[in-house]
Amino acid sequence: MGKKRIILAVTGASGSLYAISLIKALGKNDNIELHVIISEAAEKVLSLETSIPLEALTQGAAAVHSPNDISAPPASGSWQHDGMIICPCSMATLSAVACGFGHNLIHRAADVTLKERKKLILVTRETPLSSIHLENMLKADRAGAILLPACPGFYHRPESIKDLVDQLAGKILDQLDIPHELYTRWGD
Repeated sequence: MGKKRIILAVTGASGSLYAISLIKALGKNDNIELHVIISEAAEKVLSLETSIPLEALTQGAAAVHSPNDISAPPASGSWQHDGMIICPCSMATLSAVACGFGHNLIHRAADVTLKERKKLILVTRETPLSSIHLENMLKADRAGAILLPACPGFYHRPESIKDLVDQLAGKILDQLDIPHELYTRWGD
C-alpha cells in the first residue's frame, strides 16, 4: 500500500495553530506524502498570531507549492491525491471555492479536488457569519466539500490551548481516515 498524498492549504484566516498541529501530525506520519500551499495572507497572519517561524508550516512536507504557480501538480485532475484540507479557510477562499473561481493554486486545487470527487475539507474560521458566508458554505457543501468549522470540543477536558487545537486537528484527520493520537475520543 502506497503513501496517502494529502494537500494542505493554509489561507489568511485566523487559526495558524490549527495548520501547525496538522503539519506536525502529517509530517511525522511515514504513510503520508504532504503537499503544502501557503497563501501570502497566511504568512502575514502567522506572524501576527504567533512567534513561530514560517518554516514550521513546511516541516515534513514532501513539496511546498507557491500559491501563484497554477501549473503545479495539484492544479491538475490527472495528478492523483487522497484529499485536500484548507486550514484555516478564509471567507474569501470559501467564496472562491463555492463559486469555482480559480484565481490561485489553492482555489484551482480545491476546484480540481471537487471535480474529481476527492475529499475537500474546509476548516472555516470566522464569527459571526453573514448570510453570504452561510450561502457560500451551503454551495460548497452541495458541491461536495466537507465543512469543518474551527469549533473545538470540550468533552476531552482540554487543559491548554494546544489540547483544543490538537482536538480539532484530529477531527480533520478523522475525515481522511488518517490515524492519530491527538485527542482522547469519547468513551476512551
